[in-house]
Amino acid sequence: MTTRPLAVTLGDPAGVGPEIIVKAWTATRARANPFLVIGDADALRSSPGGLGVPVRIVAGPAEAPAVFAEAIPVLHLPLAAGVVAGQPSSDHAEAIIRWIETAVGLALTGGVAGVVTAPIAKAPLYAAGFPFPGHTEFLAELTAAARQDGPSGPVMMLAADAADQPGLRVCLATIHTPLSQVPAGLTIEGLVNAGLVVGRALRQDFGIIAPRLAVAGLNPHAGEQGGIGREEIDIIGPAVRALRDLGLDAVGPSPADTLFHPEARARHDAVLCMYHDQGLIPLKMLNFWGGVNVTLGLPIVRTSPDHGTGFDIAGRGVARPDSLINALAMARQIADRRAAA
Repeated sequence: MTTRPLAVTLGDPAGVGPEIIVKAWTATRARANPFLVIGDADALRSSPGGLGVPVRIVAGPAEAPAVFAEAIPVLHLPLAAGVVAGQPSSDHAEAIIRWIETAVGLALTGGVAGVVTAPIAKAPLYAAGFPFPGHTEFLAELTAAARQDGPSGPVMMLAADAADQPGLRVCLATIHTPLSQVPAGLTIEGLVNAGLVVGRALRQDFGIIAPRLAVAGLNPHAGEQGGIGREEIDIIGPAVRALRDLGLDAVGPSPADTLFHPEARARHDAVLCMYHDQGLIPLKMLNFWGGVNVTLGLPIVRTSPDHGTGFDIAGRGVARPDSLINALAMARQIADRRAAA
């Protein structure tokens, strides 16, 4: 049986997306993990490292596996304006959005095994009227009609391995929320939903039979029994108790500064963090180059590199593909587990 390819969106063409895609293909072309690029073939060819690398336009995902070992298969959806490396433009927004929509459509209809998204920049999209805070929220909207009843995403997970010690998975109760608005964004219902989504994903997508979830507090010292804030008493603690009542091995709220050293990481399979940087700072300290962003609770598989567009280094040929390579491998592992279920 032919392996369905993954769909890889090109991301912002003025960033490092095209470059790391070329480098990832070069590094993985001999592996049994084909992918199909959704984007502009010329932007891929003109990226650093793209000169001389074979790029082949295909009509659809079914052609990609046979092409992959010899050339980068591309579903060519052209840009309306030229690209200058390192200079994002709202003129590219329509194409960037179309690439994402096309990849998600292919995943929903079974044409591809999952979606791996190269980085986008929000500001050029906002200038063109894009109404979503980021990739994750846009993917949730695109897949909303296909989601089943019960706990659902999006829940953002970041995962990273570490040499000779436990790795780390952090999940976010709030995603791209201004820090001043985080407390108001926390509810018992929201945290219970997020915890159940994470628990289900750990079982279904990561093969962990009895997942263990640590839940971080919001305030220093997890609120010090109400002396430094009441969110732990009024919201987070009740949510943790509800998760345990629902059968999930959840502990907390715990002070965030106690959850990320090696011994702590060995005691849990994921940490539910209350805000973006609470989770991303320790993860990037652990493995800055290799982390993977996974969107949980969607009816499709979606991963991405855990970094941005890199406009400051775009066009220089120095971007590292480590995170994209790991995102491709993780998307395939998750897709295979779901197919086997």
